[in-house]
Amino acid sequence: MRLDLRPLDPVRSIKAKLGLLVASSIVAGVLTTWIGFDYLGWRGRWSMAFAVAVGLVVTQVLAHGMTSPLRQMTSAAREMAAGRPATPVRTTSRDEVGELARAFTAMSRDLAKVDRQRRDLLANVAHELKTPVAALRAQLENLVDGVREPDGPALSEALDQTERLAALVEDLLDLARADAGVAPLRRSAVAVRSVADDVAHEVGIARPGRDVLVDVPEDLTADADPARLRQVLVNLVDNAARHATEGGRVDVRCRSDGAGGLVVEVTDDGPGIPRDQWDAVFERFEHGTTPEPAGAPAGRSGGGGTGLGLAIARWAVALHGGRIAVVPSPRGCRIRAELPAGPAAPSNGTAPNTPTRQETSRA
Repeated sequence: MRLDLRPLDPVRSIKAKLGLLVASSIVAGVLTTWIGFDYLGWRGRWSMAFAVAVGLVVTQVLAHGMTSPLRQMTSAAREMAAGRPATPVRTTSRDEVGELARAFTAMSRDLAKVDRQRRDLLANVAHELKTPVAALRAQLENLVDGVREPDGPALSEALDQTERLAALVEDLLDLARADAGVAPLRRSAVAVRSVADDVAHEVGIARPGRDVLVDVPEDLTADADPARLRQVLVNLVDNAARHATEGGRVDVRCRSDGAGGLVVEVTDDGPGIPRDQWDAVFERFEHGTTPEPAGAPAGRSGGGGTGLGLAIARWAVALHGGRIAVVPSPRGCRIRAELPAGPAAPSNGTAPNTPTRQETSRA
């Protein structure tokens, strides 16, 4: 293991370090010259030569510690440019070089995280596409080979897989628009009860066996983008229905926040989400460990979700300048979205800490 001495790390200024380096070299040279003359009886030229050598050693030791972070960052940058993980950079220095080293370390960590998320996204999108494509291909091969008649059930199964592909592609397009910041926000007065009833009816057809109960005042209006509000409700309600128990229920409650904004709460009676995953479930393709609800069929595994629903809901809420989170609930899982009134702050449509990782069991 290579020795990495950094005696000047506690000093907070690079200028102070340079001053200490010069002063230390001078003091070391003067002391060496004095010892050579008075105690060792050396001639002047030998004492001066030895003093210069000692001064150079002191300078080398101190300067090596000062420039060590720069050399480590250079090495790490070369590793990153070659597509390899960055080598660790020691960040104990408290001066400007130390600040640079800490910023570099944070940047390399973020770049590694983004690269990992990109690879995870590609792998999981491929996985999500593979299942419906394989099922659709099998159905079509059976129809072409005459193994199965092109009757209603066969065509319905093929249509289901096609719709699943279309839903995944649409979700990916929505997130691409969010990342590109090209999704406009068109606010208007929205009749929330009408939107909620439509969403409940739509999800009830798609998820039979679950009761979707709407608790929204008839006269409630919200200052929001109608399409984005519907997007939030569809993803939250569909996610809740997918994880509710067989024969269970989903409660959709909307109310005013008293300042012209809207508060939406969607609650299911499923197994809930472990508290340490409350933030992760809004991330793209983030795997969760949520247990399956009682009575769920074997191999259900998330009910065929694309792993993007809650990420899209968070994006649509962030586009309004609002926030969304899992909140405590006496049963199942409760997700609350708050959409303030008025123009939202400039946003690219992504909420803070929006990562792109692996599929969550609740998105």
